[in-house]
Amino acid sequence: MKDKARICTLCPRQCGIDRSVGRGFCGEGDTVRIARYQKHEWEEPPISGTGGSGTVFFTGCTLKCVFCQNYEVSRGMGYEVTVGQLADIFLELQEMGCHNVSMVTGSHFTPQILRALDTVRDQLHIPVVWNCGGYESIETLRRLEGYVDIYIPDMKYQSSALSARYSACPDYFEKALPAIGEMLRQTGAPRFDEQGILQKGVIVRHLVLPGCYKDSIAVLDALHEHYGSKDYLLSLMSQYTPMPSCKAYPEIDRPITSFEYRKVSDRALALGFDGYFQQRSASSKTYIPPFGENDGFRP
Repeated sequence: MKDKARICTLCPRQCGIDRSVGRGFCGEGDTVRIARYQKHEWEEPPISGTGGSGTVFFTGCTLKCVFCQNYEVSRGMGYEVTVGQLADIFLELQEMGCHNVSMVTGSHFTPQILRALDTVRDQLHIPVVWNCGGYESIETLRRLEGYVDIYIPDMKYQSSALSARYSACPDYFEKALPAIGEMLRQTGAPRFDEQGILQKGVIVRHLVLPGCYKDSIAVLDALHEHYGSKDYLLSLMSQYTPMPSCKAYPEIDRPITSFEYRKVSDRALALGFDGYFQQRSASSKTYIPPFGENDGFRP
């Protein structure tokens, strides 16, 4: 019989794996693995600011996006760190002058991240960011309350057909929409310091996909219908870059067009969203961190 305390239910997959002896849908066991940590200067302006965002890229993912820019990391690239080493990384990023400590795709390591944050609770004085794919469990998000200051979820799809095809996740929208509501409940409206750096709040990201601008508009309409457009920021991204894995999906094996991005951005403006629009030059592998390089950003 399985030990119920060890059955993993951290994400909506509810795969029920004992990760002390096996790996969940995320591809990970119970030992934290990361691919990289760094001062990230390419996030939204109130996140990166002038000092950068102290970003930790966790290995594995609860989604299987075929266009993932961090494809190697989401599929298993990384090295093990202890909870103590993770806590030290948080403090190191703070000492580097980062405006925040940002957990990228850390949901499947939530218990270990919380233990690391508990370790440095009296020493870490910058906001904690939860940067995720949006496919989150309400129960897990409630465990994060009081630890996370800023949520940056994706809102990838409205269509279950698209989310099934490109992320192996037919129930993406039905889980991501209420998850954003829980994030908003915890943080309230965005709050900034005197330098314009975000201290509390939610930034919802949406990446426009090739041939999918009508679904992008449906995403914006749903967000506006359920949560309005003023209690959070919208980051509308044009940075879609076809990855080698997209060869099997020829309809998205190309950059988006100016027409596609303009149609979505026009809708965002019409709905009154506040936030950030990307320049078309953001569609480049230049902005993808060089995972796996020995560049000093290792404990």
